[in-house]
Amino acid sequence: QVQLVESGGGSVQAGGSLRLSCAATGGRFSVNLMGWYRQGPGKERDVIANITRDGTVNYADSVKGRFTISRDNAKNTGYLQMNDLKPEDTGVYYCAVIVSSIGTTWGKGTLVTVSS
Repeated sequence: QVQLVESGGGSVQAGGSLRLSCAATGGRFSVNLMGWYRQGPGKERDVIANITRDGTVNYADSVKGRFTISRDNAKNTGYLQMNDLKPEDTGVYYCAVIVSSIGTTWGKGTLVTVSS
């Protein structure tokens, strides 16, 4: 069983930075994929970035060069470093992991608000 808790959201001005964290609990497990997703006001939830078991990373075009996804296996924690934030980045950010033999687990989200 895997449980995820996101943190690090908040309100910042355009051009600022935030680092989101995704803490996983439930014992030892092997993560096949960890990703970050965003749901803006009145919009569908879209993938922002993900990282596979072998370390391959993928980013949405809108965040390339500004966001960095990473993980710390020793701490059972994933991260999303967000730089040069824009108002369009506003939304609820969700962490999700795919664990072999368990399936997909979602966190409850953390709100990021970027003002101009």
